[in-house]
Amino acid sequence: MREMVRDVARGMVRGTVRDILQVTVTLMLLGALLGCSKPPQTQSVEMRQATGLESIPAPDPSKYPPLSNMGSWKNPYFVVREDGIGFVDLSNREIHMLSAEEIPAELVSLPPSAWPYGRVVLVAQAVPKNPTKETKADLRKNRALLLGTLQQLDVQFREAP
Repeated sequence: MREMVRDVARGMVRGTVRDILQVTVTLMLLGALLGCSKPPQTQSVEMRQATGLESIPAPDPSKYPPLSNMGSWKNPYFVVREDGIGFVDLSNREIHMLSAEEIPAELVSLPPSAWPYGRVVLVAQAVPKNPTKETKADLRKNRALLLGTLQQLDVQFREAP
């Protein structure tokens, strides 16, 4: 009987040691996985890279023209089209087509007087003459490129009606 009790006790000890080892190995693997994962990609204002637009003040909505009179908008103005992103030259109302990569340089090249409302731009979307699934997809893609670029530059936008 003693031998039977000893065997049972040894089996329990072995089972307990095995359980402890399994838990330890599991925790070590979990720790290794968590240690290898990337931290969240949050950018605080201090961590943002210099864009050249930092001297432009934050947007001041009290200076914006009323929505019914967006024709008098004085800040930079973009038009999203199916064939690209148009930058409106406010001096003559010409549209210059830009790639997403050209937008930062275009905005940085503007004088501070081009930003009377602060660091905000107007974004309008052209209406295609014969909208197809493809032209609608191109519009969405170009809009996403523009808005993503503006976000990276810490430039807010206002939607044209």
